[in-house]
Amino acid sequence: MPLTRDKLFTLTGVLLALFLGALDQTIVATALPRIVQDLRGLERFSWVATSYLVASTALVPVYGKLADMYSRKKIELVAVWLFLAGSVLCGLAGEFGDLPLVGDGMNQLILFRAVQGTGGAGLFALAFIIIADLFPPAERGKYQGFVGATFGLSSVLGPYVGGLLTDHGSGIIPGVAGWRWVFYVNVPFGALALWFIFNKMPALLPAGPRKRLDYLSALLLVGGIIPLVIALQLDKTRYGWTSPATLGLLGLSVVSTVLFCLRSVRSDNPILNLTLFGNRVFSTANAALFLLGAAFMGIAVFLPLFMVNVLGVSATRAGVSLIPLSLGMFVGSVGSGQLVARMGNYKVLLLAGGLVLGVGVFLLSGLGTDATFGRVSLYMLICGLGLGPSMPLYTLAIQNAVPSQLIGQATSAGQFFRQIGGAIGAAVMGTLLTASLAHSLSGDAARSVARAGEGVSEATVGVPASGNAGEEGDAPPAGARTKAAFADAITRNYFYTLFIVAAAWLVTCLVPQLPLRKTNAPAPLVVE
Repeated sequence: MPLTRDKLFTLTGVLLALFLGALDQTIVATALPRIVQDLRGLERFSWVATSYLVASTALVPVYGKLADMYSRKKIELVAVWLFLAGSVLCGLAGEFGDLPLVGDGMNQLILFRAVQGTGGAGLFALAFIIIADLFPPAERGKYQGFVGATFGLSSVLGPYVGGLLTDHGSGIIPGVAGWRWVFYVNVPFGALALWFIFNKMPALLPAGPRKRLDYLSALLLVGGIIPLVIALQLDKTRYGWTSPATLGLLGLSVVSTVLFCLRSVRSDNPILNLTLFGNRVFSTANAALFLLGAAFMGIAVFLPLFMVNVLGVSATRAGVSLIPLSLGMFVGSVGSGQLVARMGNYKVLLLAGGLVLGVGVFLLSGLGTDATFGRVSLYMLICGLGLGPSMPLYTLAIQNAVPSQLIGQATSAGQFFRQIGGAIGAAVMGTLLTASLAHSLSGDAARSVARAGEGVSEATVGVPASGNAGEEGDAPPAGARTKAAFADAITRNYFYTLFIVAAAWLVTCLVPQLPLRKTNAPAPLVVE
């Protein structure tokens, strides 16, 4: 099926919108030190990331369902408009003093980041869904590979663009702080994306009859996700896993999720059709995505801590050490997408990627105080090459196995399980790291490590745990005992991550290899 002019323009608009959301994740994290200084909200800084994460995670399944019910074009336009509105509001946070009901500039920023997140959820979910409408499964992989490439490019550009705007953006318009341009820069890119989508994208109407949205199941699903994500993001040095706050939130999440399942069984139009879990491709691929989400966070989140506290590099160079990971993911995603279009076999590429990832994590687990910057970069490149195929190919496998009328729900479920896996992985690994360091470092040092990882998500990967990416300087000197403690604790986490990777690989062995369909004709829902 040829890549027509309209398809090319539609793909361009979708990738531009996706680039907006992906760039925002790293560019904002880079500007946070300056933001909290200007808005005087250091004690609330983690909620800037958390509010975005909560909204973007909770609404992913909702966007998937809406895409199955209404024009994909209209839903994409709504998502971009919400994201741009949130961006402008974030840039204006605190400009007009305290606001009624909301409060000071920091509270405004936290609220407006949630608005951004409501749009960001749609940008990510709809990218794969719209590409599925444009291309049949046999050709889809090579275009979905560009989604991973977009993430990789944004991970490289984000920290530096954020640092540049934060440090020098105040000269663009006198009186406007540089960090505000971190949000305003979304506007021209968003306007271009809107032009392509509005003028070139077809309506992409869903298949099958339209039914009334089940608002109660949507409310119960969101009610189950939000307390879970907040519980995972709480500072575990203040709110431990057995604290009333954490247990209360987790309990609320469990109750709401159970009620959601009960409601979904009885509803004729649930937010997520639970019969999908009877499909072996859907269930096994999502289980693997959950584990790989945890593994990704286990790899990326703690590397800057290793670079700063063990190798003694600056915060900027610590951020640079993640570029090979992004580069590897870029190559792995695009390369695997091209290969699957020629080979027609996604499973062998997923298994090969898992083996490469396992080698990379095994090498990371052997790092010590004698590690070099070059060796760490090489190991991260290997990990990125292994992770790259997971982004387009699990989604391709899921989409190929489900009927077209459920493709939105099925696609968004994959993204949701990856994000939840990442949030749980970061929280659990952070707790293990803090516990390990507590044996050899003071309580204050261990708590500082926990706070460095607090609120860490895919929204903050690609930037150092502390410091401004626009500033270059030496890290504080650390004694041999401190270096050894950090090296031991972080590499131990990498060793644990190796078991997660192995589990993901074993689950991938169970993913059926189905022939890739050469048309977008409806496929039956296979329940096994």
